[in-house]
Amino acid sequence: TLTGTTTHPRVLSVSKSPTHTISKTPVPSITLLPNHGVSGDCHAGKTTQHTASSTTASNLRQIHLLPIESLRQISSTSFKGTKPLTPGKIGENVTTEGIELGNLPPGTEIHFGNQDDGAVVVITSVREPGPGLDRVRPGLREAFRGVRKGYWGVLGVVVKGGEVRGGMWVRVV
Repeated sequence: TLTGTTTHPRVLSVSKSPTHTISKTPVPSITLLPNHGVSGDCHAGKTTQHTASSTTASNLRQIHLLPIESLRQISSTSFKGTKPLTPGKIGENVTTEGIELGNLPPGTEIHFGNQDDGAVVVITSVREPGPGLDRVRPGLREAFRGVRKGYWGVLGVVVKGGEVRGGMWVRVV
């Protein structure tokens, strides 16, 4: 776990958006569907959903996880005195607390809940800060480039479905 955070890594918030916008709306829970992603989210699907052109490439960006610590760091340093960045604001589906996601290599499993029957996501890559971040707040993309790579969040695929909601434990396997 990260210094100064919760004693056990957990889900802080979940978000989704049916349309391709940068920000996603926080919701009480999301349903993860195997080899598909977040039910009702614009990035869900077996093939890539984040490009303008039609593609048959496998979707390795079904879900985006981001540590709240990164939003707090950016808000308190680069944008001091402005409204803090909140969960879902930069497009993540799951905002975590107490886990350094960027230190986890591709192939790492993220398990949700404290039972073995919860949803499972496999990390595919670190999220690169794209130009859309500047539509949320001018200079945000550059601010994210100035923090440690792992604070950008990670992308993954759903290998086991289930419900994910705020307060659930997160386990790394």
